[in-house]
Amino acid sequence: MTAALVAAAGALAVAGPVPVTQAEPRRDAIQRGMDKLVGPTRHPGALGAFRDRSGRTRHYTAGIGDLRTGGEVPANGRIRIGSASKTFASVVVLQLAGEGKLELDASVEEYLPGLVRAKGVDATRVTVRQLLQHTSGLPDYTTSMFAPLGDFFPYRHAYLEPRELVDLANARQDGKPAGGEHSYSNTNYVLAGLIAQRVTGRPFNELVTTRVINRIGLRDTYAPEVGEQDIRGRHPRGYQRNRTTGELVDFTRMDPSWGWAAGQLVSTPGDLNTFLLALLGGKLLEPAQLAELRTTVPTSAGSAQGYGLGVFSLPLSCGGVAWGHGGDIPGYSTFSAATDDGRAVTFTVTSLSGSVEDESAGADRGALFDAALCAK
Repeated sequence: MTAALVAAAGALAVAGPVPVTQAEPRRDAIQRGMDKLVGPTRHPGALGAFRDRSGRTRHYTAGIGDLRTGGEVPANGRIRIGSASKTFASVVVLQLAGEGKLELDASVEEYLPGLVRAKGVDATRVTVRQLLQHTSGLPDYTTSMFAPLGDFFPYRHAYLEPRELVDLANARQDGKPAGGEHSYSNTNYVLAGLIAQRVTGRPFNELVTTRVINRIGLRDTYAPEVGEQDIRGRHPRGYQRNRTTGELVDFTRMDPSWGWAAGQLVSTPGDLNTFLLALLGGKLLEPAQLAELRTTVPTSAGSAQGYGLGVFSLPLSCGGVAWGHGGDIPGYSTFSAATDDGRAVTFTVTSLSGSVEDESAGADRGALFDAALCAK
C-alpha cells in the first residue's frame, strides 16, 4: 500500500498548477531511465513529470497503460498515490496547529480519549508530533492486514472505517514506548486524521480538499468519496500479481478506504510536483510550521535519510537534499520529491515491487530519481 512497504521493508512560489505538456519524443537520459523500468519482467507502465529550476515541466511515459487493449500510458495521468498522501495530511494538522486549534506536543489521549489501547503503548505519552514523525511506537495496522500472506486481494473491495483500522492496531502485540526511534506506521496518520476531524468538527476529506487541494489549485487531485472504487479521468491501469496463480491482475478498481488519511488520495505527477513546490515555497504553511515539518529524525541508525513531519529528507549525489514522500498501494508505486531551488520530480510505476520478477527494477528507480534531480 504505502511507503512503509517500500521504505520500511523504501523557495519557489507556485502560482498555480503545472501546465501539462506532451510526453517528450526524444530519448533523453530521463526517458531512457523510464524505459528501463518497464517490460515483461518489470512494471507494465510508468509515467513521470520533471520540473527544472526555470519552471519548465517535461512529462514522460513508458510501457503499456492497459495490458488488455494495448493502450498507451497517458501523459500526466491520474494515479493512486498511497503514502504520498501523508504529506497532505501533515499539512492539514500543521495548519491547525498554527491556528491554535491543536498542539503538536499534546497527547493523543487528550484529543481521542480511550481510542488507543495497543499493548505496550501509553496514549497519554504519545504526542501529535510523534504521530507525524513516526516516533509514537504504535503498531502498524497494515501488518495485520497484509504481512502474513502478502495478499491484497481479500481487502480489494472492502470498506473499512478509520476506527476499524485503529482497532486492528490495538489488537497487535508489538507496540513500543513513545518517543523512541523512527518506526513507520500507517496507524499514526489515521489517528492524525481523526484528530483533525475532532478539533474542527469537519470530515477529513473536506479538510484536505479545502485546505490543500483547492488552496493551490490542484486540478487533478482528489480524496475519493466513501465507497468510490474507480479512478476518475485519464489514468493508466494498475496491476497486482496474484500470489496463487502468478497472474498479473488489473487492480485499478479497488476501495482505498483502508488507506484513508495515510494513503487514499488520487493525483498526477504534475500535481504532486506543484504541491511539493508550493509547500517548500511557504504557500501552505507559516514559517514556524514549515520549520517544524522540516525538523527530522534519522530513519535508521547511521542513515543520512531523515523523516520530518510527513516528509523524507533525501540526500542527493550532486549535493543538497530533496524533500518528498513515496507511496505504494496495489497497482501503483510513486515517489515524489522537490528541492528548495525549484526542481521537482515524480515517477509512478503501475505495479508494486512485489509484482515484478526482475528485482533490479527497484535499484533502477532509485538511480532515475537521483539522476533526474541532479540533471544539469
